[in-house]
Amino acid sequence: MPIDSRRALLLRKLEDSKQVVLTALELHGSENLSIAWTGGKDSTLVVYIARLACAEAGAAVPACFLIDEGDVFPMVRAFVDRLAAAWDLRVSVLHNHDVSRAASGQLGSEVHVAALDERNRAEIERLGYEEDTFVYEPESFVGNHLMKTAVLNRYLYASGVTGFLAGIRWDEQGARADETHFSPRSETPYNPAHTRISPILHYTERDVWDTIHWRGIPYCSLYSQGYRSLGARVTTVRVSDQPAWEQDLENTDERGGRRQDKEDLMRKFRDLGYM
Repeated sequence: MPIDSRRALLLRKLEDSKQVVLTALELHGSENLSIAWTGGKDSTLVVYIARLACAEAGAAVPACFLIDEGDVFPMVRAFVDRLAAAWDLRVSVLHNHDVSRAASGQLGSEVHVAALDERNRAEIERLGYEEDTFVYEPESFVGNHLMKTAVLNRYLYASGVTGFLAGIRWDEQGARADETHFSPRSETPYNPAHTRISPILHYTERDVWDTIHWRGIPYCSLYSQGYRSLGARVTTVRVSDQPAWEQDLENTDERGGRRQDKEDLMRKFRDLGYM
C-alpha cells in the first residue's frame, strides 16, 4: 500500500479510537475511568490515544494501573516509570501481597491455600480448584487468576471506577475476537458493575507498530530485541533476533513466545474476568 494511503488508513483508525475514548469520557467522566497499562505496545498506544482525547475534551487523563503479577520484566517497569514521568501520568501498581507473602516472594514456591485470606480462598474455590496447595507461578491456572484477575477485581472495588480502558485487539487472541469496544460487566460476588472499554480493538499488530513509528510513540526496548508479546518474565521468550515490527507479523503467531497452556485457557480466564 502506498505510504499516503497507509497513513490515511492509520489516521482513520486513530480517529475512531479517539472517538471511543471521547464517548467513554462523556459516559463516565475522567475521574471515574482508569487505564490498564502493562507497559506493552498495545496499552501504551491506548494511553497515547487517551491523552489525545483528553486534550481535545479538556479533561484530565484518567489514572493508570499496572498489575504486577510477581514476575514483571525490570525493563518494563523502568519503561513505565520513565514514560509516566514524561507524560505526567498517575500510575498505581497492583499486586496480590497476600499470595506473594504466603510464597515468601519466591517463584515456584508451594503456597498453602489455608494460609491465604478469605477473599483469595473464595477466588480459588470459584475456580473449582480442590488441592490444598498450588505453585506460585503467575501464569499458571491458579496463579494467573489470583495475581491478575483477583487483583483487578479488588482494585475495581477499592477505586470505585465505573470503567477502564484496555489495550486488547480482535486479531491478538482467539478468545478476544468477539469483544466489543464497550463491554458492560454486571455485578457479581467477585466484582462490581463496570464497563471495559477497548479503543484499539480494530487495530492489527502491524497497525500498532506502524502507528507507533509514525507518531513517535515510545515503546519498551525488549521489542527491539525480538520479543513480540510481553508477559511474565520467566514464561516469555524471544521469538526472533529481529525487532518485533520487522518480523512476519501476518503469518506467525504474535503470542508464540508466551506460555501456551495459558493461551489455551484464555477463554476460561476471560469468563472469570481476565482482560
